Amino acid sequence: MKSLRSCRVMNVFQDAVCTLNTLQTNASALEQVKRERGHPQLQLQAMRGFLQRAGLKVEELDRLNIIHVTGTKGKGSTCAFTEQILRKYGFRTGFYSSPHLVQVRERIRINGLPIGKELFTKYFWQVYGRLEETKDAQISSMPAYFRFLTILAFHVFLQEKVDLAVIEVGIGGAYDCTNIIRRPWVCGISSLGIDHTSILGDTIEKIAWQKGGIFKLGVPAFTVKQPDGPMKVLQERAEEIGCSLSVCPDLEEYESEGSLSLGLTGHHQRSNASLALQLSHTWLQRHFLTGALYDVFTGLAETEWPGRNQTLQHSPVTYFLDGAHTTRSMLACVRWFNEVTPQHERNAGGSVVRVLLFNATGERDCAAMLKLLVPCHFDFAVFCPNITEAIATCNADQQNFNVSVENMLSRCLDNQQSWRVLNGQEEKPEAELLIRGGLPLVAERHTDTLVFPCILSALQWISQGRDSVLSDPNKCVIPVKPSINTKAAPLREAVSIHVLITGSLHLVGGALKHLDPSLNS
Repeated sequence: MKSLRSCRVMNVFQDAVCTLNTLQTNASALEQVKRERGHPQLQLQAMRGFLQRAGLKVEELDRLNIIHVTGTKGKGSTCAFTEQILRKYGFRTGFYSSPHLVQVRERIRINGLPIGKELFTKYFWQVYGRLEETKDAQISSMPAYFRFLTILAFHVFLQEKVDLAVIEVGIGGAYDCTNIIRRPWVCGISSLGIDHTSILGDTIEKIAWQKGGIFKLGVPAFTVKQPDGPMKVLQERAEEIGCSLSVCPDLEEYESEGSLSLGLTGHHQRSNASLALQLSHTWLQRHFLTGALYDVFTGLAETEWPGRNQTLQHSPVTYFLDGAHTTRSMLACVRWFNEVTPQHERNAGGSVVRVLLFNATGERDCAAMLKLLVPCHFDFAVFCPNITEAIATCNADQQNFNVSVENMLSRCLDNQQSWRVLNGQEEKPEAELLIRGGLPLVAERHTDTLVFPCILSALQWISQGRDSVLSDPNKCVIPVKPSINTKAAPLREAVSIHVLITGSLHLVGGALKHLDPSLNS
């Protein structure tokens, strides 16, 4: 009986996710986005309309006691630190973030955990049903994917009566759909850099202007140390809007109060932790609450945020996962990788083969990111699209209908060629991209670089049957040509294999789907 009920829950959950996925390619929604691009203020106007149609009022969001966080790099980690600290104080927390790694419900968390499949399904159909019911001859559109999830998160947090909600901005700030929030309790801006230039602007100053758009009159705001140009813009934005803006101190300045360790590795996490300390402290202060430093320090030490500077040991294969997808975040990723791998290599007690598994999406400068990875001296560079499996069992949570398979594979081949050029290898003729009869099993151009059609086939080739999780009989083993297996001899003979998976959070999420089965439950 229990298994039947579990199947039923899973089926209705998947129905909800598949319906949600239709909002990725909703024709009227895409047309609406095009119209609004030249008039970004219309985005917030449209969001208010969708919120109202879903049966919510902007005024109701004031009850959520929101902490609103934006930035280019580290905003998710900052939110994770902040949520964990306040949860250690005993508060019931809501946390909205993006993107998800394995399952879409990861984006909406209660007390640090993704909402259950039953709750997700229940609240999904409540919101979706209301939006469907309010369509008429004049109003026929549905909100696009991210807008819908934002409305759903607000609805969940209100229904579940959280004490506070940590809300991560999607893109930018000023015109992001989360910015319908009127009265957050405190705002934060993590490290700034160049990303989403077609939407936010092509200079870091223009991007800073967009990020500063989350400031609200009389609401305290904090930021980490920024370059002079964007810092000046943020200060001007704060003055114009009418709020205080403070720069967070270095984390070392807190350590006089006691020993401080972080649950997230990487030097760049120190500024994210400092920002989280200021945000959580300000929230507590404004609620006339104080607490023991033990809760603060324990919160920082116990914070988990998968896919960011994460290490998974599946002896003899060790995976280093980081969703870096800008040049600045890739610099931080390389620094972290170079910090953690020497100890792992010493512990291996023998030969180690290094493998890069890379993909990047959108408008990002892949060549610039790959250039930063060259000094890591990988023995193999493997490229694949953000497709979890090349067979029909792919989880609906990981489907993306906005990019064609052809485009994704072409991008991988471009990345492979960039890697060859960066490593000074002679250019060879273009590999034939065969897609008419289905996905190609392997496209190759050089012995040390390979392109695979999906994440699972790439991981299985890299691990060469030496990772018991990937050797699970329930996982389909995708055959490759004998010549490709011949190239894998160093992987079979090495004492250890070290794999860096980076370039895209979607790639990292797809890898975790296979490498950490607990995330699929």
